[in-house]
Amino acid sequence: MNGIPKLAIGGLVLANPVILAPMAGVTDLPFRLLCKEAGCGLVVSEMISDNALLFDNDRTLEMLRMEPAERPVAMQIFGSNPELMAQAAQKVEAAGADIIDINMGCPAPKIVKNGEGSALMRQPELAQRILRAVVAAVKVPVTVKIRKGWSNKEANAVDMARLAEDAGVAAVAVHGRTREQFYEGKADWNSIREVKAALTIPVIGNGDIWSPADAKRMLEETGCDGIMIGRGCQGNPWLFRDILAYLQTGVVPPAPSLEERRRFILRHLDMLISLKGEYVAVREMRRHAAWYTKGVRGAARWRQLLNQALCRDDFERLLEEMLAAELSAANGG
Repeated sequence: MNGIPKLAIGGLVLANPVILAPMAGVTDLPFRLLCKEAGCGLVVSEMISDNALLFDNDRTLEMLRMEPAERPVAMQIFGSNPELMAQAAQKVEAAGADIIDINMGCPAPKIVKNGEGSALMRQPELAQRILRAVVAAVKVPVTVKIRKGWSNKEANAVDMARLAEDAGVAAVAVHGRTREQFYEGKADWNSIREVKAALTIPVIGNGDIWSPADAKRMLEETGCDGIMIGRGCQGNPWLFRDILAYLQTGVVPPAPSLEERRRFILRHLDMLISLKGEYVAVREMRRHAAWYTKGVRGAARWRQLLNQALCRDDFERLLEEMLAAELSAANGG
């Protein structure tokens, strides 16, 4: 396969088919903007509760904030009541979302115990009622994210995807793991291929894309129309740039230097501070910093120190010390 295939979701044509996956606690506005800068064709928000939206929860309403620079943007909602999901979708559409995505894949126990997320893989009729209700309630395209199934014995992704297409959904994203797997083991790309073969709407493959070569291989092996990157871009938003370059030229650009990474981390932190204030931003940035510094000499020690950072100045000082230590080691110091 050579070049970058096009992807249209409903009436929306994406610049490219490389998509940022929704990740709780990760894909907030700053991270979405950074991934968009790196070339991502579509960004997807953290999952948002239908109930919290309808109760006008302040933190949840803040999650609806979007900026022109990140468009197109999909907002992902979750719930198990068709009427409430339809109302929540209307609220998200009114806030300006380009696409509404329905979460039917989250494996988290606190979500599943309420009959939401991947629990809906076991209730296909209810799942379809939710999808029909949301599609009827909004004008923007509606998509859904599912898994291979609840377990290997209950691998029903093809049936679920057909129900989704019949409900009027514009695209289906498939994570190639079961709910029982959570994020362990390998993603079964064959399940993505089977869904693609069964549908006429676009199918987006998700699971175990860690490198540009993985991205190309998924497109070729599954025939999927787009790919969705989750954990692979944590601490590495440059993966989007690298995938696009590799699909076009077969060459992966050089990795960012440690100095470039240091500046990037501080910029990410500053974006978080402007959105959430320094106290919250610094604490949220600790997780990102652990991902950004993976592979650095003494990463475990730096991770421990960064986890104790209390303010932006702490972050800046520690990152400068880390850079100095790395340069010294590289020069034989």
